[in-house]
Amino acid sequence: MAWNEPGNNGNGNGNDNDPWGGGRRSGGDQGPPDIDEVIKNLTKKFGSLFGGSGRGSGNTGSAAGGGGGLTGGLIAGLAVAIVVIWGFMGIYQVAQAERGVVLRFGKVVDAIVQPGLHWNPPLVDEVMRVNVEELQTRSYRNDMLTTDENIVNLAVTVQYRISDPVKYVLRVQEPERSLDNAAESAIRHEVGGNEMNNIFTVGRDAIANGVHDRLQDYMDVYNTGILVSQVSVVDAQPPDEVRPAFDDVIRAREDEARVQNEAQQYANRIVPVARGEAQQAIEQANAYQQEVVAMAEGDASRFDQLLTEYLKAPQVTRQRLYIDSMQEVMTNSSKILIDVEGGNNMLYLPLDQIMQQNSSAIGRSGDLSRSEIQDLANELAPYLSGPSDSNSVDRSRIATGRGR
Repeated sequence: MAWNEPGNNGNGNGNDNDPWGGGRRSGGDQGPPDIDEVIKNLTKKFGSLFGGSGRGSGNTGSAAGGGGGLTGGLIAGLAVAIVVIWGFMGIYQVAQAERGVVLRFGKVVDAIVQPGLHWNPPLVDEVMRVNVEELQTRSYRNDMLTTDENIVNLAVTVQYRISDPVKYVLRVQEPERSLDNAAESAIRHEVGGNEMNNIFTVGRDAIANGVHDRLQDYMDVYNTGILVSQVSVVDAQPPDEVRPAFDDVIRAREDEARVQNEAQQYANRIVPVARGEAQQAIEQANAYQQEVVAMAEGDASRFDQLLTEYLKAPQVTRQRLYIDSMQEVMTNSSKILIDVEGGNNMLYLPLDQIMQQNSSAIGRSGDLSRSEIQDLANELAPYLSGPSDSNSVDRSRIATGRGR
């Protein structure tokens, strides 16, 4: 039977089934538990935990006094726990690449927190950690107008890091947004001061350097605490609408450069050869000049010597000159025709056959001995008019020829 069923409120044996442990009540009534008594019991238990004296018996006044003492111990324990938790909440760590900025009631503490383990009173100090070694990158790509009124599509990357954590955190509300706006302005300013061909060819480095300097000036004026490390022009293209025509122009320029390079290579190959041939011709001309001059000087010297000998013995000298001339002529002729005086006939001498007959004795032209020359002269003597003196021989009437 349940404890609160009729007939179970009390019996003679003093057994009470009240789950709240209230015991038998006066008048035999069974009601709800006493809230004050429950609070007292809980207070006694917490007081015993923190060293308070719990009295299980005593009057109401003494019980009330004991409850007040237990409540003070509980509050002290709770205060200690709160202080401990508050102290642990103030412990934090700053990484090697970070620096900390401390705000105490909204005012900046002068010292910047260095890497390591630190403590600041929580709810009093606010610590903001900033990475000052990470190299961050932002990219920009837009259509821009050049100074020659052409549109180019330019892609630029900006690399930066944080140099002043205090300025980065406090001076500007959104430093990255300020960087974006300043970068757009600097890029458009530099592109607007250059021509399209310069941007597409050799002017990219100059544009990147100009954007870097101008952007850093903007960051310094804004007090963002940002240091621009590098600016790079990644890509520069014409708009999509005119790209085919622009590609044709680029190919034409490449062909022009290729033809110029080929011409230069050809010139580098031909010019040295031509210079060598010219130098060779000059050397040959100089050698020919020296040869001709030497031969002329030799002929003049020989003539002077012959003149001296001629003055000494004119007849002998003329005869010797005649014989030498005839020898030179006859050695180069295979047939000889002689005009005979007193008639219209021409005397034919088959010198080639004579030379064939004497081939065993003649090795080559110019190898005739003195006796052979004398024999040949004796054979020709009957056919020549006049005495054997060379003065009576009309040398102009002798015709020589090769072949027939």
